[in-house]
Parts: sequence; C-alpha cells; structure tokens
Amino acid sequence: MATLKDISSELGLSVATVSRALNGFPEVNTTTRERVQAAADRLGYRPNRVAQRLVTGRSGMVGMIVKINADMTADQTFFEILTGLTAALDARDVDLVLAVDQHDNPVRPYERMLERNMLDGFILNAPVPDDARVSFLRKRGVPFVMHGQSTLDPDYPFFGIDNAGVSAEAVNLLAALGHRRIALLNGNAHYSYAVDRLQGFAEATIAAGIAVPDQFVAQQSPSEGFGYTQGLAMLSGRLGARPTAIVCASTLIAAGVMKAARDMGLNVPADLSVVAHDDALPQLRAINFEPALTVTRAPLRDACIPLANHLIDHIDGADPRTLQTLVKAELIARGSTGPVPEGEKTPWHSTTP
Repeated sequence: MATLKDISSELGLSVATVSRALNGFPEVNTTTRERVQAAADRLGYRPNRVAQRLVTGRSGMVGMIVKINADMTADQTFFEILTGLTAALDARDVDLVLAVDQHDNPVRPYERMLERNMLDGFILNAPVPDDARVSFLRKRGVPFVMHGQSTLDPDYPFFGIDNAGVSAEAVNLLAALGHRRIALLNGNAHYSYAVDRLQGFAEATIAAGIAVPDQFVAQQSPSEGFGYTQGLAMLSGRLGARPTAIVCASTLIAAGVMKAARDMGLNVPADLSVVAHDDALPQLRAINFEPALTVTRAPLRDACIPLANHLIDHIDGADPRTLQTLVKAELIARGSTGPVPEGEKTPWHSTTP
C-alpha cells in the first residue's frame, strides 16, 4: 500500500504538503490538491485513520443505530438502505459504524457511542414526532442527518418523501374511480411517516367528501400477517359494510390484503381495489403481484447518496437548511385498481349532501 512518502517522491513535493493537500487544508492551492489526489488514487493510497484524526480532528467514521424489535429482528427495509449507504459513504471515503439499540431510552445508544469519541456524526432513521435524538445531538454539537422528518419544519439536514402526499395521491386516484368506502392499513402509529400518512389520508378523504368510519383505519408494524388479518376482518363484513378499496402502507401489507380477498372469493379489482406504497424492495416487486399492484413508488435506495452527502457536507460546515431534500413518490396505476363495483356506485356515506 502506498504511503505519503511514496506520493511525495512521485510528485516532488514535501510529505507535509501532500498531507495537507489530502486533508483539505486551505493553504494548499486547488491545482496541487488535484495533483496530489490523482497521484493518491493512482498509487492506491489509503489514509491511516489514527494519523488522519490527529491532523484533522476527524475519524472518517459516522454511526448508525439499528433498532431491534422484541423478537430480535430488524426492519427488513433497513438492510436495503444499509447496502446503499455503505457504498455512498465509501465514495466519500467515510466508513459506517453500526450499533444495536435494545434500550427504552432512545438516546442511550448515542451516549454510549459518543463516549468512545470515535465518530464524526450520525445517520438517524425511523424518526418519531419530536424525536429526542435531535435535541440530544444538537446539545452535544454532533452533526447528523435524518432519513425522514420528525417535525413539519425541521432545521436539520434530512432526506425524506412527502408521506402525507403518498396517502393523498392514493385517495385521489380511488375517489376519481368512484370509490366511497376507502380503508387505510397504515404503519406503526409511533413513527412520523405513519402520522403523516394518516394525516394525508384524513385530509384527502375530507376534501373528497368521504366519511371514514373508525373501523376502516388500522395501524401496526407492516407485515403480510397484519394485511391478511385486517383484510379478513374488513372484507368479511364483521366490521360493517366492507370497503371497496384499501390503501396499504407497504407492499407487504398489500400482499396480505390480496390473499385475504382471494380467500373471501373476491376479485381484485372487480370487487376490491388495492393501492400500496412501494419502497422498491427487490424481494417483493409490485409488478409481480397478480394483478400487478398500483403503487406510490419511492425506492429506498434513492435516499442513500443524498443522506451520505448531506451528512458529510454538514460535517464540513454547510448550512443545515441547504441540506434538506423532500421528494414526491411516483404514482403508478396498474391492474389492482379499477372503477367502483356497479352495485356500489351510490355514495354510502358522505360529509357532503
């Protein structure tokens, strides 16, 4: 492996100049920095993390905490984003350090990692409203970026999707197809994304003049089992008149709902329309459903590069307000949605005359 001395000899520069160039010191001009970086890449130079920290005060490492569920499993979406984040950070010559959260206190894992004095910042995932981690890290002066938002108007770096818009897009599509009995199978109500999707659903149904009974909304950690059991309860008539359409927080939930519909002898979309949010997980592709699933699509992988870049730029001193990205999901209409069934075209219950 090449050393600073090798680069120094290659370019005829002092070791000190090479070190300052690689560590971004402003007294080294742009032309020299580019020559040094090109030589480092050509010779396969990798910085010594200990030496680098002594010079810059930075470790070149950022942290991320994995929340483990009671059954000792992690959210499957985490593994999709972990792969992309690792690659995106590596492109900026930064390593990702993981730790497991098994505490009731949300800030304790961050306290433990900061006690080791080895990280430059954190990537926060699974935000909750008024997230305690935000105030904790801000008080400590620790840079961070959040995947999602914990408030409506955050003042920290983040990358997220318009979750209220996710539900609104689904409701608007279904309302345009004549549906008046629309149910929502949402994610865990503890998390900010589910709070926003419930709000978007409520606002869109009110705007469309659609009343939603309490039994048409259920919230739980997304799983096929949740979709199946709630689908059976709603479609069997045990909870009253069955919905003609169901909005699902994930493709996993939608898989359970569509299985429940088949077991009830119902046809999708002739008897029931289904819309889901699609994180574009490779193991559960919406287009492979039968029929193909109508979705609001926002691939998790698309978050990885912005999250990595926002965090590193924040560590480098960029204004947090310039490091905020909110994207809209793409609505893709497929075979799982259709016009309201003929016998259901008369509004069942409306907030308007």
